Amino acid sequence: MNFLNLLAAETVEESVAAAEQSVNRINDMVNSIWDSFVGKLPTIIIAIIILAIGMIISKIILKIMGKAMDKSKLDVTISRFAQSAAKIVLNVFVIIIVLTFLGVPMDSIIAVVATAGVAVGLALQNSLSNLAGGFLILIEKPFRVGSYIKCSGEEGTVEAISILYTKIMTVDNKAVYIPNGVASSAVLVNFSDPETRRIDHLVSISYEEDLDRAIASINKAIEGNAKIIRDGDKAPFIRLCSMDASSIGITVRLWGKSADYWDIYFDSIEAIRRQFIKDGIDVPYNKLDVTVKNK
Repeated sequence: MNFLNLLAAETVEESVAAAEQSVNRINDMVNSIWDSFVGKLPTIIIAIIILAIGMIISKIILKIMGKAMDKSKLDVTISRFAQSAAKIVLNVFVIIIVLTFLGVPMDSIIAVVATAGVAVGLALQNSLSNLAGGFLILIEKPFRVGSYIKCSGEEGTVEAISILYTKIMTVDNKAVYIPNGVASSAVLVNFSDPETRRIDHLVSISYEEDLDRAIASINKAIEGNAKIIRDGDKAPFIRLCSMDASSIGITVRLWGKSADYWDIYFDSIEAIRRQFIKDGIDVPYNKLDVTVKNK
């Protein structure tokens, strides 16, 4: 019995000694880390200050760059694209300076950047295609900031062209972001690129109406619109175009500046309607005759 008591006492003492050693090792590790942190604390604080100052200087440089580009009357698309690229370069430059100050070897930084570049390149293949698309848009200029375009089923006014995406605002004030890879490769319609655009209307009259009188009424309706071009091959075109089952179709083609398209469109169709009412021109509409038999 005494032997078992002695054995148990020795086991307890060994466990206590092992626990004390573990606690001492943890204390030594914590103290070492704390001493290292305290020793490098001034360097860390200075690195944080350098980072903050670097970011402030980057913003100042970007602001000066933006003002300089505005004064140089550089294309807005190129200006905003260049500012986006410059922001990324400046931020990376500041981070490299901070890491170098903290004592990270330049070889290690280059290796990490190269490795990260390969990994990011594999993970972001679509983004790289968007980046390439951004450069193609910048070089080819299929559209600019302020252009009204239609691409991939979306249409609106181009508000910004960044490195990866093109932002357009729709007519109902929705922001749509189109990847530059899509914008540079898909079928794209630029409504603002031509200086002038054609406005088409199809006007129907009944067979009982006189065609010449209806054409004269249309001419009278649009003659007061100063935005309509009346010279050369862009003069108003009004001719019979179809003879349908219950109506005669008249094609009305008008030309105006691209910026005035919607004004001319709505003003002209409203004016034609008012003039038809004034002149008594009958506009047909579908009629359904119902016969009820009384049994």
